Amino acid sequence: MLINLSDVLSDQHKTVEETVPLTMDTIRLRSGDYPVVGSEPIRVRAEHLKEKELLITADASLTVLIPCCRCLEDVKHDFVLHFTKHVDIGLSDAELTEDLDESDFIDGYHLDADRLLFGEILSEWPEKVLCREDCKGLCRVCGCDLNKGTCTCREPEPEPDPRMSVVRDLFKNFKEV
Repeated sequence: MLINLSDVLSDQHKTVEETVPLTMDTIRLRSGDYPVVGSEPIRVRAEHLKEKELLITADASLTVLIPCCRCLEDVKHDFVLHFTKHVDIGLSDAELTEDLDESDFIDGYHLDADRLLFGEILSEWPEKVLCREDCKGLCRVCGCDLNKGTCTCREPEPEPDPRMSVVRDLFKNFKEV
């Protein structure tokens, strides 16, 4: 959803406050597509600081389905986001200083609320998602969900590390009686 920033960037520098719906229904990452199953409208406030510098504050919350890292069951993960961006739309990304944020979500006089939110979701994305702390995962042989029951497969014996063959030979040859 685009928010018009012409009032903020005009000579009057009026603060813009808008509440817009989240139009993303899926979060697309290299690791896959994750459906957004619930969201609240995004509240955005853009105010003028000086010249072409803006202070953008946003609040949003959404729920995304992410597969469990062990058993692949879908888990609802809630993102509650409150953030502030200090941008200078007169500078390119190469000219940014440490105290300024990237402004790739602003194109001309329009702020793309979904793109602004996407960057924050990426920074808050969990490293590991579990359906529960004691998730048993999947059987390595047949793929059965071990949370729902046991399988009849025997776990294969672990292959011995070939780098340890010299040490094994030493113990085998020099056993104490």
